[in-house]
Amino acid sequence: MIRYAPNMRAAAVIFLFATIVAVLAIEAAAYIALNRQDFAWTRLSLDDPVGKSTRVKLAALREDPDECRALLGGIGDGDQPAPAGHAGDNCGYVDGMRLLPEGTLSIRFVPAGLVTSCPVAAALALWEREIVQPAAARHFGQPVSLIAHAGSYSCRRLYGRNEGEFSEHASANAVDILGFTLADGRTVAIQRHWPGSGADAAFLREIRNGACRLYATVLSPDYNAAHADHLHFDMARRGKRGWSMCR
Repeated sequence: MIRYAPNMRAAAVIFLFATIVAVLAIEAAAYIALNRQDFAWTRLSLDDPVGKSTRVKLAALREDPDECRALLGGIGDGDQPAPAGHAGDNCGYVDGMRLLPEGTLSIRFVPAGLVTSCPVAAALALWEREIVQPAAARHFGQPVSLIAHAGSYSCRRLYGRNEGEFSEHASANAVDILGFTLADGRTVAIQRHWPGSGADAAFLREIRNGACRLYATVLSPDYNAAHADHLHFDMARRGKRGWSMCR
């Protein structure tokens, strides 16, 4: 019988432990690389699917306009940086993006020329590709070709009040969605179809729920009467900390 000295046995145990650790580290790195959308410390890529940390990464782009524009440029070069807009201490933006039909989104916004903050534009690109179009295919068997909106930038306080906090619209950090036009020309409107129970209503709720994985705030007709005709999406700063509001 072969007998091993204590120091040889200890070395064998250490070697086995190190080997196991190395294998686990390699497997963990491979898993993270394939699922980086779920890990907050990895770099955001707009080519990735929506994951557990996507919303936090998108909200963090508020502090890094150059990175945001580089990300958008990586998936399409049609959208254009918009000139900075200023209207007092509480209103304006420096990271505006003008969304164009030949840009990062395959659908057009009407009215044309929509300008949002860069993080909102980045989230819209993911929302359209990962949420809206797949939902339209499931519910209608065809894509969405147009999105009707009620604008982004508006120098005003919440709910248009004369005092109180300023809206995220005051920094173009929000967008209001009114409805959709399908490839065959049929329209699905928030105000008209949200109260229903058929495919139109199911589609609207699915794309609302999907937006909650991307935006810090998502408000729908379920929230209050002021949102009866639109979906409100914004990138409030609390989104950087993982807090969100989805109603």
